[in-house]
Amino acid sequence: QVQLVESGGGLQQAGGSLRLSCVASGRPFSSYAMGWFRQAPGKEREIVAAISATGRITNYADSLKGRSTISRDNAKNTVYLQMNSLKFEDTAVYYCATTRRILYYGGLDPQGYDYWGQGTQVTVSS
Repeated sequence: QVQLVESGGGLQQAGGSLRLSCVASGRPFSSYAMGWFRQAPGKEREIVAAISATGRITNYADSLKGRSTISRDNAKNTVYLQMNSLKFEDTAVYYCATTRRILYYGGLDPQGYDYWGQGTQVTVSS
């Protein structure tokens, strides 16, 4: 049973930074790609960042490109999303996600992800 538990969300002023964490359990973490999605009120869930199983490949949606970093620590079974220069429009529930296919990397294709965590709320005040 794959379990993903996010943390690190909260209230932050525009221009500030937050680091989200996601701890995975239930299978060998280092064999699977990871991603971060977000869903703002009244909007569809969208993928914002992805990282391959080894961590060598990363991709970002235009909305976060240049001010965010996705990384992973395979020894800690944890994936991170560092977000800087936060904007009001970053306000959303952020979800960690992973694929069921070993060593598969779909990048920012949302169809490539099969499991999601419960999410962590990020609120940016303007």
